[in-house]
Amino acid sequence: MSLRLSSTPRGARLARLLATEQLRAWGLPLDPARQIVAELAANAATHGRVPGRDFGLTLYVVGDTLRIEVTDTRGDAAPHAQSPRPDAESGRGLVLVEALADKWGVAPGRSPRKSVWAEIDVSP
Repeated sequence: MSLRLSSTPRGARLARLLATEQLRAWGLPLDPARQIVAELAANAATHGRVPGRDFGLTLYVVGDTLRIEVTDTRGDAAPHAQSPRPDAESGRGLVLVEALADKWGVAPGRSPRKSVWAEIDVSP
C-alpha cells in the first residue's frame, strides 16, 4: 500500500485510518502498527510540513516483517528520539516509535525528501 496524503492533521488521521483498514485486510494485528503510523504521520504533518506538499505512507510485508515508511519533503530536518520534559504536551512521538517498533530509522530520499521507517515482526 502506498498513498500520498495532505500534510495536515486531517491527512495524518486519514493515514492512521487507511493503514488500519489495510492491516485488517491483510489479517495482521492492528497494534502496535496503528500507533506507529499515527505517530509518524503526525510528525510528517507537523515537523515535515512544507505548504503545498504532501507526505507519503507506504506499508508492505516481507516475510514476517511489516515495514512502515512515512516520507516528507523536509530532508533537512532529521528527526531523533528525545526525552521531553515531564510537563511537556508533545515530543514523545519518536520515543513511542522506538519503544513499539523492533527497528526504526531515517533514510534520505531524493532531495528534498526523507523517509522515517519502522519495522515490526508480525509472525503468528
